[in-house]
Amino acid sequence: MVRYVLKRVVNYVVMLFLAVTGAFFLAASSLNARSVYAVRNPPLDPDVLNNMLYRWNLNDNTPLLERYWVWLKGVFLHWDWGYSPEGVWINDAISTKMWVSLRLLLIGTLAGILVGVLVGAWTATRQYKVSDRVFTGLALLIVCTPSFVLGIATQIVAININRLTGVSIFEFVGESGQHGSFPGAIFLDRLQHLLLPSLVLMAMGAAQLSRIQRNLMLDSLGEDYVRTARAKGLPKSKAVMRHALRTALIPTGTYVAFSVVGMVTGATYTEKVFSFPGMGAYFVDSVSRMNVHGVVAFTAFAGVSVVVGAILSDIAVALLDPRVRLG
Repeated sequence: MVRYVLKRVVNYVVMLFLAVTGAFFLAASSLNARSVYAVRNPPLDPDVLNNMLYRWNLNDNTPLLERYWVWLKGVFLHWDWGYSPEGVWINDAISTKMWVSLRLLLIGTLAGILVGVLVGAWTATRQYKVSDRVFTGLALLIVCTPSFVLGIATQIVAININRLTGVSIFEFVGESGQHGSFPGAIFLDRLQHLLLPSLVLMAMGAAQLSRIQRNLMLDSLGEDYVRTARAKGLPKSKAVMRHALRTALIPTGTYVAFSVVGMVTGATYTEKVFSFPGMGAYFVDSVSRMNVHGVVAFTAFAGVSVVVGAILSDIAVALLDPRVRLG
């Protein structure tokens, strides 16, 4: 088991390194930090600008491979992710944004997996009934709706609920806002602001996973070993949970590793819609501000999130499927 996981970790680390390297070359060749200062009035002296960009390893007159080598040494030797065109240290810029996004991704992903598996398994046992058709239609509607549209629609509903009740039940602008002085007020305020964006991510993940889990569950329910267990007198609920669901969860575990990519992408738009100061919003701002090192740092963050999800998925598959452990 340990050897299996270690082999997978090594593979993922190599792929992560290649992905981040590719992101650096793509960002450094496409984003021109010099253009940020082209509209300055009065304009900067060219020599001063060149010295500034050279100091921050953003000078387009420096060969691309040399810039990559300087950046790579800074990351591996000093954990220095570089500077933005404005001279802001990337480490300081992402030190808080990273944890904001991790909270959002963790809650949204885990809740989406749990709800998606439960709904998919339940609707499979009620095939073609009214409840199955209702949840199928709702899931397809969510899947076909872009994340930013879903976020805006959620805000409209929250505003109307607040207006009807006369109480600010939902808060959705930023990570925190005004709060009282009673014990736990800060925690409740952050939880209140985290509710809606987490709900959007959960709905996106659960809608996709429930469709997949339903189909896998239907295949498992039709297998001979499930029918044999029922014929021997095993109650339906136990046959579903012990045999059909466990078998159906094996391919689901593999799918979860790839669903993290979609969650990171969805979080990018969700954070922007809800003015959430996380890595997703930082990535969008970095592209618009020609922040090469900021784009690369976001790519590394997204890659690590996907790698962690993939490792946990591999462990789950190994626990569910004895053939993996024997291999």
